[in-house]
Amino acid sequence: MGTPLGDFVRAKRDSIQPESFGLSDRGRRRSPGLRRSDLATRAGISVEYLTRIEQGRDRNPSPAVLNALADALSLDAGERHHLRYLAKITGGTCAGRRRPAPPDREVRPTVRETLRLLEPGAAYVTNRLGDVLAYTDGFELVMGEIGLLGTGTPNLTRYVFTDPRARTVFPDWDQVADEQVFDLWLGPSAETAEWFRADLAPVAGQEFTRRLHHHLPPPPVPLRLAHPAGHELRWHREKLELRSTDAQQLVVLLPADEATAAAVERLRRRSRGLLRSVS
Repeated sequence: MGTPLGDFVRAKRDSIQPESFGLSDRGRRRSPGLRRSDLATRAGISVEYLTRIEQGRDRNPSPAVLNALADALSLDAGERHHLRYLAKITGGTCAGRRRPAPPDREVRPTVRETLRLLEPGAAYVTNRLGDVLAYTDGFELVMGEIGLLGTGTPNLTRYVFTDPRARTVFPDWDQVADEQVFDLWLGPSAETAEWFRADLAPVAGQEFTRRLHHHLPPPPVPLRLAHPAGHELRWHREKLELRSTDAQQLVVLLPADEATAAAVERLRRRSRGLLRSVS
C-alpha cells in the first residue's frame, strides 16, 4: 500500500521528461517520465531504497534523503515544503481512533474588517478543507445563485464533488476538483484532513478518491464560472495566508477581463433592481 510521500515522489518522477535533465531517450518504456534508476542515481541512493519509499515500505527517510530527492527532482520551494509535510504525516500516526476536534471556524475581527474594506469586491475566507467561513456581499452576489452558500456551513470541496450543479457552474471542473483535493494535504492538520477525506470519500465517489494520490500542485489558472444569469465570469485569485493555526486564507477574486467586470456590474444593477421591487 502506498503512502502520501511515496505517491508524490512517484507522481513527480513520472511527470519529468528525461530530456529535461539531459538524459537520452533509451527506447520505449512501460510508464512515462524519469526512470527509477535515473532518479536514484541523481539522488545518490539505491534503486531498492527508492522503490521502498515509492511503494510505502519505508516511511521514515532521513532529512538528508528528503533533501537529496528534492534536489534530484528539481523541486521548487512550494514542492519542497509539500515534500516535508508529506514525510511528516507519512512517518507519524495520523488519526488514532477518535475523531479530532474540528478546525476553528472563528474568523478574527480584524479579518472581518478587511473583508468589509474589500466591498464591493468578491472575497472570502476559507481553510484548506474548503469551508467558506466569511465572505463579502460581492462574493454572495457572484456565488449566491449557484447553490454553494445554501447551507449553514458551506464547503467548496463538498459542493464540487457532491452537488450536480458544480459541473455546469465550473466549466473547468477537473481543474477545480484537482485544486480542492490538493489543498486537503495542506491542513488545517493531518488528523483533521484525514477525517475529512474519510468522511467525504463515500459520498464523493471515484472522482474524489482517484485524486487523493495526485500530489502535484495543479497549475495556477483563472477560475471560470458559468453564472446562472447567463454570464461567463473569469477570475484571477489572490490567496493570502492568514496568521492562524487553522490554515485559513483570504481569497480575493479579481476580474480577469473586461467582460467579467462588465458582467459583474450588470449583476449588481439587477440585484439593486430586485431589492427595490421587493420593498
